[in-house]
Amino acid sequence: MIIEVKRLLSKGKYTGEFEYDFTPDEDRTVVPLSTIDSVHVRGSYEIFDDDSVSVKLTLSYVLKGQCSYCLADAVQPVEYSTEVLFVTDKGDSDNYVYDGARLDLKPAVDDALLFSQPSVLLCKEGCEGIKIN
Repeated sequence: MIIEVKRLLSKGKYTGEFEYDFTPDEDRTVVPLSTIDSVHVRGSYEIFDDDSVSVKLTLSYVLKGQCSYCLADAVQPVEYSTEVLFVTDKGDSDNYVYDGARLDLKPAVDDALLFSQPSVLLCKEGCEGIKIN
């Protein structure tokens, strides 16, 4: 999703909200044997005098696949919130950089999607894994 910062500034709109859904690329899941069908993104932005933009993001999705311990079917809902800052200073390596006119949320959303995923997907809490007799 693109936030048209210059257009919003010309309208005197320094804050706002957004909401959209997207289907992530298959290589965006970090848990083996799992998929994410759709991600719901909602959030808000605030544009500051120095053209930096604070963005609050909340991602919601369902991680589906095989249990990391026993390989049974597993489903886990995930909700993750974060706040990021977009700046126009290309020398700033601590924040996301944009050109001052159009801000693309994709890099921040992709990073949030990666950070939000659990390290394992379990079929149930306390799964003991495959039992060998």
